[in-house]
Amino acid sequence: MNNSTDKMSSDKNSVKNTNQQIESVFASSMRSYTLTALDYYDQLFSAQMDSARAYSDMAISQARTWLDVKDQESFKNALETQQKTATEFMERVKGDTAKVTSIGQSFTQDSQKMAEETTKKAAETAKQ
Repeated sequence: MNNSTDKMSSDKNSVKNTNQQIESVFASSMRSYTLTALDYYDQLFSAQMDSARAYSDMAISQARTWLDVKDQESFKNALETQQKTATEFMERVKGDTAKVTSIGQSFTQDSQKMAEETTKKAAETAKQ
């Protein structure tokens, strides 16, 4: 009977140890990755919303400028404003592209680092 009890206790410890290893290697890694992914999508969505807002503000402002055209001088001013807005728009697109690229690169680096750490943990756990 004592051998049977020892065997059950050993089996329970083995299952507990396996569960801890799974938690340590995979579950916690997946939680970390999910948090990183959520942060990435939050940053990306925020950047896109900021860009959309800025672009729509530029478009509305430009439309209002053209509605104010009443004579040759106001037409000339509208053209100048349009050129200035086009330049600002291109600078904004350039900045927004750099921002989105940076967010993506950061996510990629973080994901690769987590994958390397998970692989290392799995290899260490497999040796045990």
